[in-house]
Amino acid sequence: MVPNKLGNLYGLCASSLRRPQTAGDSWEITESVGATALAVAASRAVETAGPRPLISDEFAAVLVSSAGPAWARLADPEIAWLDGDRHGQRLHRIGCDYQAVRTHYFDEYFAAAGEAGIRQVVILAAGLDSRAYRLHWPDGTEVYEIDQPKVLEYKASILAAHGAAPATDRHAVPVDLRDDWPAALIAAGFEPGRPTAWLAEGLLAYLPSDAQDRLFEMCTELSAPGSRIAVEAFTMRIDGNRQRWNRMRDRLGLDVNVEALTYHEPDRSDPAHWLAEHGWQVDSIANHQEMARLGRPVPDDLAHEAVTTTLMWATRSVDDS
Repeated sequence: MVPNKLGNLYGLCASSLRRPQTAGDSWEITESVGATALAVAASRAVETAGPRPLISDEFAAVLVSSAGPAWARLADPEIAWLDGDRHGQRLHRIGCDYQAVRTHYFDEYFAAAGEAGIRQVVILAAGLDSRAYRLHWPDGTEVYEIDQPKVLEYKASILAAHGAAPATDRHAVPVDLRDDWPAALIAAGFEPGRPTAWLAEGLLAYLPSDAQDRLFEMCTELSAPGSRIAVEAFTMRIDGNRQRWNRMRDRLGLDVNVEALTYHEPDRSDPAHWLAEHGWQVDSIANHQEMARLGRPVPDDLAHEAVTTTLMWATRSVDDS
């Protein structure tokens, strides 16, 4: 790592990441990005309680239900809160299926990273991700979770209250990605000289294009040869998602408005191309292909309303710093 270069990258990224919210602001778990973390966890709870789950996240339901009764209803595997609205139920089910598929994809990514000998993991914008608690990590693995302080506090306190403990060494890094997160990460014990498995799941849509690229630059600068990075790249389908968010508001009184928090820039760089051009070997798949492969195909009549993303992971094979 080159400290001066990293410092310059941080300065550029911090300015790019600043949203219309007040500088230095934070969020409660039921507000803004906290609400999106709860909604994603609710989808994992729905999947886990289903008849043939692709994933097992036994912590999702308690994390969601602890936020209040309306959130607990959102985690209902029968989606009974949409009774009488068949189209809404189908649309919401496809959304839950997608969350299950992407979770499965990134779970497998971490398993492969562990088999490759990587023992340092960084989850960017970790939200209510419970992988540090539920995955089978090789001995000696350290997991660093970066997110808003109140989100990390909520997760840790709820799980501790229910007797859950991390399955490996978990390091909470309570810092906003708009601030100097590389310094906070290193202060928490992260070692740039060790290969790292990074994860940017459910994150890039919340960054403007230049901030996305700066984030990749900083991850690259902090990555030793052999490091890996996994990414979810969005092509947001607003209409179908807006219908789901409106139903959550109208039926449950929940304000989950992802559209207001995300960027929709047509000229943003493609993450796979960016990574390939900066020393990473990339493997990717369209989410609809992965959903079909895992037995959760998107029905033809809902294809225009379903989320479209690319799931990818890449390996840094050369040291080009």
